Amino acid sequence: MKRRTLITAFATGTLVLAACGGDHNTHTTDSMTDGMTAATSGIPADVDFNDADVYFAQSMIPHHQQAVEMADIALDPSVGAGEQVLDLATRIQGAQDPEIDLMTGWLTAWGQPSMDEMPDHDMSSMKGMMSADEMDEMATMTGAEFDTMWMEMMIRHHEGAVDMALTVTTDGKNPDVKVLADAIVIAQKSEITEMQALLAG
Repeated sequence: MKRRTLITAFATGTLVLAACGGDHNTHTTDSMTDGMTAATSGIPADVDFNDADVYFAQSMIPHHQQAVEMADIALDPSVGAGEQVLDLATRIQGAQDPEIDLMTGWLTAWGQPSMDEMPDHDMSSMKGMMSADEMDEMATMTGAEFDTMWMEMMIRHHEGAVDMALTVTTDGKNPDVKVLADAIVIAQKSEITEMQALLAG
């Protein structure tokens, strides 16, 4: 799905185009404004955002990227993941890849760096992130043993994402960010419940 379509899908206000620091509300160049206005079906491309919105996007992108990496591992036929895990991995990949594109678009529009451009930031400290050792260990497993570890790790990962999303719904300002955060909470809580039931047998 193209980023322009995603912006339209999630927009309840408008996409923010401004600079960093506290609360923001600035205008864009005419060409950028025209493009974003078209992308949001005529909604004015001028909305406030704050540091919580920026931090959410900066943090959730690598968080989602790790979830997609975990899904990729599960979908490798050599792993022998079970049908339920394959289904979950497919859904997680399908949902989070477009959300990464959406949030990357926000950061670009806001003129903010991604964490990839912030080499001193330690992404491993984010809630729910797996360590390199955990990822390596999971990748050595197959079959039912893999399924169990994958779901246990993904539950922790989702719990971290839900916490991050709930924080920005309280502290953030941008309406589009809050719409995405609400969607993340709903989807990932549902998947947590689903995985807990599968683990319980």
